[in-house]
Amino acid sequence: MGRGGIGGAAAMETADSTRAFVKDVRRVIIKVGTAVVTGQTGRLAMGRLGSLCEQVKQLNFQGYEVILVTSGAVGVGRQRLQYRKLIHSSFADLQNPQMDFDGKACAAVGQSGLMAIYDTLFSQLDVTSSQLLVTDRDFKDPSFGDQLRETVFALLDLKVIPLFNENDAISTRRQPYEDPSGIFWDNDSLAALLAAELSADILIMLSDVEGLYSGPPSDPQSKIIHTYVNEKHGKLISFGEKSCVGRGGMQAKVVAAVNAASKGVPVVIASGFATDSIIKVLKGEKIGTLFHNEANSWECTKEATAREMAVAARDCSRWLKKLSSEERKKILLDIADALEANEDAIRRENEADVEAAQDAGYEKSLVARMTLKPGKITNLARSIRAIADMEDPISHTLKRTEVAKDLVFEKAYCPLGVLLIIFESRPDALVQIASLAIRSGNGLLLKGGKEAMRSNAILHKVITGAIPDSVGKKLIGLVTTKDEIADLLALDDVIDLVIPRGSKNLVSQIKATTKIPVLGHADGICHVYIDKSADMDMAKRIVLDAKVDYPAACNAMETLLVHKDLNKTEGLDDLLVELEKEGVVIYGGPVAHDKLKVPKVESFRHEYSSMACTLEFVDDVHSAIDHINRYGSAHTDCIITTDEKAAEAFLQQVESAAVFHNASTRFCDGTRFGLGAEVGISTGRIHARGPVGVDGLLTTRCILRGSGQVVNGDKGVVYTHRDLPLQ
Repeated sequence: MGRGGIGGAAAMETADSTRAFVKDVRRVIIKVGTAVVTGQTGRLAMGRLGSLCEQVKQLNFQGYEVILVTSGAVGVGRQRLQYRKLIHSSFADLQNPQMDFDGKACAAVGQSGLMAIYDTLFSQLDVTSSQLLVTDRDFKDPSFGDQLRETVFALLDLKVIPLFNENDAISTRRQPYEDPSGIFWDNDSLAALLAAELSADILIMLSDVEGLYSGPPSDPQSKIIHTYVNEKHGKLISFGEKSCVGRGGMQAKVVAAVNAASKGVPVVIASGFATDSIIKVLKGEKIGTLFHNEANSWECTKEATAREMAVAARDCSRWLKKLSSEERKKILLDIADALEANEDAIRRENEADVEAAQDAGYEKSLVARMTLKPGKITNLARSIRAIADMEDPISHTLKRTEVAKDLVFEKAYCPLGVLLIIFESRPDALVQIASLAIRSGNGLLLKGGKEAMRSNAILHKVITGAIPDSVGKKLIGLVTTKDEIADLLALDDVIDLVIPRGSKNLVSQIKATTKIPVLGHADGICHVYIDKSADMDMAKRIVLDAKVDYPAACNAMETLLVHKDLNKTEGLDDLLVELEKEGVVIYGGPVAHDKLKVPKVESFRHEYSSMACTLEFVDDVHSAIDHINRYGSAHTDCIITTDEKAAEAFLQQVESAAVFHNASTRFCDGTRFGLGAEVGISTGRIHARGPVGVDGLLTTRCILRGSGQVVNGDKGVVYTHRDLPLQ
């Protein structure tokens, strides 16, 4: 095995950047808390122990050196002694039970039982374990460390799992508040001590919570702290009550973790209740709370990087805004030329991404979206040139009004500032978005999906290479790691708009985690309504195109509404047969389910595959409108009818961003609308709606040109409010 064998290279690509060190981990110490080993009654939690042992077996098989430090003996012993006392108690004793037991006696009774369970579980997995009991007093002997290392390293060479426990039965140590001179005082501090003594590469401490929180874990406002920085979190964290079955609690774990990290051993506190926490930690996934001796510098560097990137984009955008329209146009034309000149290099990087995605088992639809097919670069260059030829939007005057004599008010377009675009799969989106940002005078930060990492990098390099030094290459920043997103989303004082392009979960998550305005859509539930007067041949063409042309697109039809009078007609029957021939699975709303005997839809805002379609019958156009306004996502909806009155009612009353008459919903696209490209489709009711092109990346500002006027309580001011021609 090579180091970091869990999950291999593919897993490491998904690792959080602060956990990249796990690829070099070989020796692992796992500390198991009492609350993980036992339940509230003190009985062994066999399911959790079994999962723990299976993970240890996997690590052992992969070539990791695994050492366990386990608590639980006192709890197990207490439970056993309670049982023995109960069965030997008289009736009078049972009336007034006394169940307080000496902790050392509990440890002596429980230790053998705990080790026997570990031995049995490991034996079933063909793993050999060994028991090592230590006390604080042992470490006071200068020669003990050498003897300990000799024994443990010999066991590890034989692929035996050493199981450490503090020998509570004969321990003389006191709690740290009673005797701060102690070497260790519980299994948490023992684990930290062993991590340093045995030169561990990582210490994983399993607890009954997912990690360290900013407040009580039960408080919805509490957030998990993924990276602990002592200077930042040390005075802010308050600890609740410790587990009722253990001695240490979270505070003891944090003290031990800080101690181990200060000696160069990274520590992760994670949940022992999850079945795969250890494996996920060693894959580098961002779970639990990490303690690392370089965490303070990471935090400062990461925050500075995110802010500096956003500030640089804003500064460059101000230089861009100063350029003339022709100068900005030339930048776009240079980018188009550069893309075509570097097509071979771009295609090579894209092919490498596609091959890696296929090897990783990504869905075919995702691989298709990320593939730059032959002719795509040419089409992108053509799109950029079309954007360059557009009328200059910056400082375009929308309105001029004479407020009073020699006092003129103007409303004009201006750039938003800095845009953060988070997109998935499509590297061509990077090109489109960058072009629109340059034409509209905005700075830009881009975060693409990891599956198209190489494609995004080469496209970013080519595009920024065509930006003149007078503007600055940092006009467009490329975010390369997922964990940077959280830092950028916190910069509401620098970033002006976030546009997520991707799944519903992506959009919803971003909206929930930032104060920056978000432009986008979380759902693409598009309707086509076939009115009773519809030309059914036209209806068949439109519906098939809306559903089948590109089923995974956000503007593809999800729900087909049909006037009730068309039920059992030849035209509708032919349409449904054609949909089924194309592989579309039809579900029915309550009415359609009863009439057509198709599977019943669970919700009109369903989560079925892209090849599913909901069908429902409605009474008339007004019922269709009500249905769409109630269940739709305000994306794109269409009516097919020859009744102009019904069409007008639909177009005026459906509250969606795009409403069509006798045309496929697939036309809802920035390029098809003549916008050159789009940064996304917005279903919100503020700012831009529908496909968002250049004008959607602009806001307005008010300009007032005067000749010395003052308000002075409006004395002597004669307001004319007369419209003036645009200049």
